[in-house]
Amino acid sequence: MPKHSKKDQEALDYHEYPQPGKISVETTKKVDTQKDLALAYTPGVAVPCLEIQRDPETAYKYTAKANLVAVISNGTAVLGLGDIGALASKPVMEGKGVLFKKFAGLDSFDIEVDTKSVDRFCSVVTAIAPTFGGINLEDIKAPECFEIERRLVEELDIPVMHDDQHGTAVISAAAIINASEITNRRVKDLKIVVVGAGAAAISCSRLYRHLGVKEIYMLDSKGVVHNGRSDLNDFKREFSAPKYMTHSEVFENADVVVGLSKPGSFSIEDVKRMAPEPIVFTLANPTPEIFPDDVRAARPDALIATGRSDFDNQVNNVLGFPFIFRGAMDVRARKINIEMKLAAAKALAELTKKEVPEYLNELYGKKIVFGKEYIIPKPFDKRLVVEISSAVALAAIESGSSTMKDFDIEAYKLELAKRV
Repeated sequence: MPKHSKKDQEALDYHEYPQPGKISVETTKKVDTQKDLALAYTPGVAVPCLEIQRDPETAYKYTAKANLVAVISNGTAVLGLGDIGALASKPVMEGKGVLFKKFAGLDSFDIEVDTKSVDRFCSVVTAIAPTFGGINLEDIKAPECFEIERRLVEELDIPVMHDDQHGTAVISAAAIINASEITNRRVKDLKIVVVGAGAAAISCSRLYRHLGVKEIYMLDSKGVVHNGRSDLNDFKREFSAPKYMTHSEVFENADVVVGLSKPGSFSIEDVKRMAPEPIVFTLANPTPEIFPDDVRAARPDALIATGRSDFDNQVNNVLGFPFIFRGAMDVRARKINIEMKLAAAKALAELTKKEVPEYLNELYGKKIVFGKEYIIPKPFDKRLVVEISSAVALAAIESGSSTMKDFDIEAYKLELAKRV
């Protein structure tokens, strides 16, 4: 048995006691009498079965499908742990289920698929998809994750999203919108350096382009991604600079750096080369590329965000995925499209500018005000489910991803508020 630190043992005990794991299944109907049993199972259960056979859409009416998300992984890119395998990823997938339930009231099953084959993974997910109202893909390594998501989005008629890609993109896009406003910049004029070229980096860069950003440079482990390189895959080639540039040249007068790599992948010297009031997102987790205190010591004028909860401006995916799926599933969207992601980012940015409820000030022990230390909402802001989910739902309808008729956005907001 390995010897664990006190902190590690605390985490193990949390997961083991009073019963193993973090999730369970509860019934939503009483089963106390013979009549209850006859309705819950045979013979009563045959009636909704036949209704669903006649009209598959009634599955949303007679089963838990409408509120049920699958959290699916093969364990090939888990947090900062890497390829640890399907079974070892299960605590993370259970944790994702906890967040879906806590923040958006969505139920979930975690499903660990033990294969690295794209074909087999897609085959498994496609086969079990009828069970669910949405599918959250998680911790699948690039570039396979791009093909897996593309296929499943194309084949299935329920929302599918790889959160490692799009969650980070949505939250960081909201942060960039507000950081630009605070530092008196226009988003379309930004020069952004993205450090990293994996799933999150590619998806973030794509969403930034949809925001209107024209000048984006990407760095991978071999340096600047540019047209002179012969080792680029199709995804990196989307963000290939026209000609060779050095690492230092890319950072010269840059407005924003988004770190999505590992500790040390860009440096204090790089930050010093950036424009006045640099926007520095050092998002590697748990250890950022550069710690905020070091950035601040070199550039007191910097606006800083991290991926950690112990610093201000945490770019935390929990600000996105529960509410994106809530809104998409509530209007039975067929896909989570770019319009819905942009709507989520803009709604997050707008919510940050509103007066913060007193319970959040008390929870965080300070007065929270829009500015350099507060550019994105806090995870425990109860308004998130109302504002983000409704924005996503409306965007789904307006973009044609949902065909729901007579959608009343104000009534939907009231319904969401009641759930809070």
